[in-house]
Amino acid sequence: MVEKRRPGVNRSCLRFLAGLLVAWVCGCSDSDSQGGATPLARNVIVIVADDLRYADVSSYNPNGQVRTPNIDAIGAAGVRFTDGYVTASVCSPSRAAMLTGRYQQRFGFEFNAGNAARAEAEGLGLDVDERTIGDILGSTARRTAYVGKWHQGTRDEFYPTARGYDEFFGFLTGQTAYIDPDVPGVVGVETSNAPLVPRSVYRLGQVLRGADRTVIDNSDLYLTEELTREAVEFIDRNRDQPFYLHVAFHAPHAPLQTTQKYYDRFPDIENEARRILAAMVSAMDDGVGAILERLERHGLTEDTLVVYLSDNGCALNTGACSCELLRGGKVTGFEGGVRVPYLMQWPRGIAAGQVDDRIVSSLDLLPTIASAVGVPLPDDRDYDGVDLIPYLSSNPVDPIRVVDPIRV
Repeated sequence: MVEKRRPGVNRSCLRFLAGLLVAWVCGCSDSDSQGGATPLARNVIVIVADDLRYADVSSYNPNGQVRTPNIDAIGAAGVRFTDGYVTASVCSPSRAAMLTGRYQQRFGFEFNAGNAARAEAEGLGLDVDERTIGDILGSTARRTAYVGKWHQGTRDEFYPTARGYDEFFGFLTGQTAYIDPDVPGVVGVETSNAPLVPRSVYRLGQVLRGADRTVIDNSDLYLTEELTREAVEFIDRNRDQPFYLHVAFHAPHAPLQTTQKYYDRFPDIENEARRILAAMVSAMDDGVGAILERLERHGLTEDTLVVYLSDNGCALNTGACSCELLRGGKVTGFEGGVRVPYLMQWPRGIAAGQVDDRIVSSLDLLPTIASAVGVPLPDDRDYDGVDLIPYLSSNPVDPIRVVDPIRV
């Protein structure tokens, strides 16, 4: 990982100056990058896949079975990290570190929160004293939203709208149904830990909206498409003000479910579970494309930092994937469990077409975002990540080493 730097500047002064900078950049025109001034990102979008293996993004595995042109486009417009890592090979702790910029062991969240009933009964969740990306960016007058899988606790004190997000649409637990299995055209494979049942059977995994936990009973709609729709509608509503949008897709986590539209894209895959997982990844890639298209439509692409990564490697117990040349997978401590696709774009602040083989971490996400929007990190705790922006700009402080051919 890039060496951590600690500028010798008074943080109180930085906080004051950052507030002025944010107020200025939000009201200025495209001239903000003129005269040598460091640009600031107007908007931030973080897109997280669920149990997506490194080699199921086609820019990491050009000869693979799945094509992901929209995810690939993020790296082409900015940087694709070949050696991106998360801090855990299971969902809850990995996401906790991602949201806080701190190792999950610092606040006792190094294991999954257990099943939904246990998490609710025992009050398991992200320590309420931890500050999330939503908390930090919400302090800058940005509109913040969390769309998708939360898995950071089910009680009120852990709920997304209590953790820095103005809006929430998604589910609180580790998994839920994508669609009612009885809907015509739905294809699925049942696994031991993921039965093919209606979404209502998951109870605490119901899709909710807002602080009042309104249940959204759209079990006849495909969840990946629902989450995409919510994400693009949030962009539509907030195109005239700065925003931070966190999109946590459920795909391709079990249960293995897809619709005919996506299933038909992979007629040459004989393994049924593998074919369905490929279709789930393809549906998510369509969702990423819709998000990028909406930014372009509103003229927001240049000033929006977009990051895409997975929370951990693939779940080998589904029989739908392997980590190929990497050893292990989800729930293991091997590289297949913690090495993930990691791509980033911000046309105004990051040089395009980079392929970087330095080790980076999901812990770098929060410091990088804070730097991009011009907000200093709180000085009341230690952060474990690094601001990557100086290493990725048009004039990086450290030369980028390009890897060719792509390593899997």
